[in-house]
Amino acid sequence: MRICKSRSTFATQTKNEMKRGAHKALRFSLKNRLTTSQPHNLITMIDKEKVKALVEQWLDGKEYFLTDLTVTPDDCITVEIDQAEGVWIEDCVQLSRFIEDHLSRDEEDYELEVGSAGLGQPFKVLRQWINHIGKQVEVITTDGRKLKGILREASAEQIVITVRQKVQTEGKKRPTLQDVDLTLPMAEVKSGKYLIDFK
Repeated sequence: MRICKSRSTFATQTKNEMKRGAHKALRFSLKNRLTTSQPHNLITMIDKEKVKALVEQWLDGKEYFLTDLTVTPDDCITVEIDQAEGVWIEDCVQLSRFIEDHLSRDEEDYELEVGSAGLGQPFKVLRQWINHIGKQVEVITTDGRKLKGILREASAEQIVITVRQKVQTEGKKRPTLQDVDLTLPMAEVKSGKYLIDFK
């Protein structure tokens, strides 16, 4: 007889979320390790493409999109989703249960964790950049520069970010701080993330 153990864990809301009174989740974890006398090598390994297809099936028709999916050699599945308005705990639970309902407990021994990409975490897909247009971001370039400013444009080819820089103005002895639009090819962007403002 196999025994399934399940438990859920919930992340703490950020200060910004508490200010907005939002009921949004960062993580829902379903531990589904099967204890059995059957040799481990007889348990089927999780197929990542199968899990991805299940996630895409659940996402169809929703505002959510997949940002990351990992399956470790010991079958720990981590699914990250996102949307412009943030991720709700109820939706993490629904997606987690949807995946669980389509994986055979008799064949697959796994741990499943479904959550949001997380505020302040590096962007992983283009849609995250697009969703943060008009917001404060931090960009690290491939040559090591760290830029902070307002994201103005984002595409697969490039981003445009408005930063405050000292500019030498004609007729003035000292440079003055001005807003400058910088265009960066995506090939020169190492990472980018949303800057959380706790003010």
